[in-house]
Amino acid sequence: MDNRDRTGAERAPEAANPLMLQAFAWDLNADSSHWRLLAENAAFLAACGVSSMWLPPAYKGQAGVKDVGYGVYDTYDLGEFDQKGTVPTKYGTKDEYLAAIEALHAAGIAVVADIVLNHRMGGEATETVRATPVDPADRRRPIGEPEDITAWTRFTFPGRAGAYSDFAWDWTCFHGIDWDEARQLAGVWLFEGKQWNENVDDELGNYDYLMGADVHATDPKVRAELDRWGRWYVETTGVDGLRLDAVKHVGADFFASWLPELRRATGRALPAVGEYWSQNVAELKEYLQAVPSTSLFDVPLHFHLHAASTSNGDVDLSRLFEGTLVEADPARAVTFVENHDTQPGQSLASTIQPWFKPSAYALILLRDAGTPCVFWGDLFGTPETGDLPAVTELPMLMTMRRALAHGPQHDALDAPDVVGFAREGDAAHPGSGLAVVLSDRLAGTKRLHVGARHAGERWVCVLGGHEPVTVGDDGTAELPVSDGGLSVYVPEAAKPILDGSEEYRLRVGSGD
Repeated sequence: MDNRDRTGAERAPEAANPLMLQAFAWDLNADSSHWRLLAENAAFLAACGVSSMWLPPAYKGQAGVKDVGYGVYDTYDLGEFDQKGTVPTKYGTKDEYLAAIEALHAAGIAVVADIVLNHRMGGEATETVRATPVDPADRRRPIGEPEDITAWTRFTFPGRAGAYSDFAWDWTCFHGIDWDEARQLAGVWLFEGKQWNENVDDELGNYDYLMGADVHATDPKVRAELDRWGRWYVETTGVDGLRLDAVKHVGADFFASWLPELRRATGRALPAVGEYWSQNVAELKEYLQAVPSTSLFDVPLHFHLHAASTSNGDVDLSRLFEGTLVEADPARAVTFVENHDTQPGQSLASTIQPWFKPSAYALILLRDAGTPCVFWGDLFGTPETGDLPAVTELPMLMTMRRALAHGPQHDALDAPDVVGFAREGDAAHPGSGLAVVLSDRLAGTKRLHVGARHAGERWVCVLGGHEPVTVGDDGTAELPVSDGGLSVYVPEAAKPILDGSEEYRLRVGSGD
């Protein structure tokens, strides 16, 4: 990440073990307090080991104060104008957003902005558009003759009155839509003179269309406006990186040119991570070849972890990383256990069962490959809905990542039901080193090499409840794990480092 904030001041260098926090869940209270909450807790979150923070979409959505941010209406309205029945967004006002970014920067945390460019929703007016109905299951196949439909494709943003940009969107800025207002009819229509972008995922024949009014991002006038907006957004907010939403639905040719141009225009490094929702690692690798200046979330690994949690012990843990992005391209893999879309009740719900979540987080936080992303709902729970309990082991695992997960790694991913790995630690991090054993079925033991430098040391089981062990002269130790459990062992000298990391609590202060 770029180590300067938007005032040019130098920030702390990136942590040796970078850790991203997805700083929201789907059902946060719609009370416009979230930016203040993050600002008040910036120093605390940095102390938890968070080095970068993925913030939710900051601009006005069609549902106003209730919009999570993905029903994109006006990307220039960061909670500043009276539009869609509100001035603030679900998370707060523009001034509070900028203050939160400044507070996070002051704490040494880089800010990753959620960028949604695929669609627009909530237009002010309809237009009569000539369009062809296509098969929703195969968007390449027309299912009728061209016809006139009434589409919500006029976006003039009267509440903003031309501030920052006077660009008005009409039907020519979009490929198609899913609603004919005149007939109150749902479907998928391709506008006359338009073609779906071919550089997208081939699910449903062509997955350019996702929802709302589908943005024609490579149309010259639209591209010029998105270039202007990108520069304005980065320069206005000082964000350090980008999370790109739904990239399988946006032509790879767009981001392959838009990102480098934005970096050139702003003089910022702007690392980006894309959401390409596919279990097929070959598709992720193909996208990274087309858009080499980005990373991707490791969706295949998420589904492997989900399968391990739901298969009643019938998954082969020794193959957990086969066919994952972190195995194929660790430098560009962002690993995760859960996110806002995988929560119960969401469109991509694939929630990992609570019994396996500590193991899943140990696998992404304590290993040396990939950049892990911790989900807000796992760290703090989702009291708004009660659908996710906080993972009580997560604070300690995050502390271990920061303080102990260093040095060479030794894997024992060699059995279907009990696997493990160890980190030797290094001289730069006193007390560092750890060993992890997990089971998805019956109790067992695993002999792990923890490093000759630890020969004769006493290691304690800080997660799992087992007795201490003594490292042999050859630098190995025999480490037990319980039925379907997780055991983490650390040098006895490291235990004081972990004291006080049993639970993380947010400060809720005068900002509420």
